Amino acid sequence: MYRFIDFYHNEVTLSFESYPFSNDPKHVWVVCRYGDQWLLTEHSDRGYEFPGGKVELGETADEAAIREVKEETGGVVKELTYIGQYRVQGKEKVIVKNIYYATIQLLEKQEQYFETYGPVLLKEIPQNIKSDKKYSFIMKDDVLQRSLVEINKKWNI
Repeated sequence: MYRFIDFYHNEVTLSFESYPFSNDPKHVWVVCRYGDQWLLTEHSDRGYEFPGGKVELGETADEAAIREVKEETGGVVKELTYIGQYRVQGKEKVIVKNIYYATIQLLEKQEQYFETYGPVLLKEIPQNIKSDKKYSFIMKDDVLQRSLVEINKKWNI
């Protein structure tokens, strides 16, 4: 397990074990690849980030991950793999979020991208991402960096 303080000074605990904090998390985050590129979305307030969001009533976390990718990027998930989970100990509440890795079969143009401006394709994640104002706070803590290490171990990306 890894512990660190995030952008908003919350304590974050990250694990790549099987569901260490909740078997029924209410949030998802999906690191996506479309061909040889990373697939992100441009959130209307936060900037560039990987797709994700809340699990809706009656939906599993896996289903939410697939839906969020489609809504925010137009991406049709080919393969979805759970890679880890993290818990954010906020000042007012605790959030548990599943982390997934998804390969995308195709991008479909959407009429609406739900709180985002749609897909963003990148050959590489920038080295200076922590200081780049185009990127969301979600992309600037150890969750992304450690998740990329795990993905590289399993998929050699």
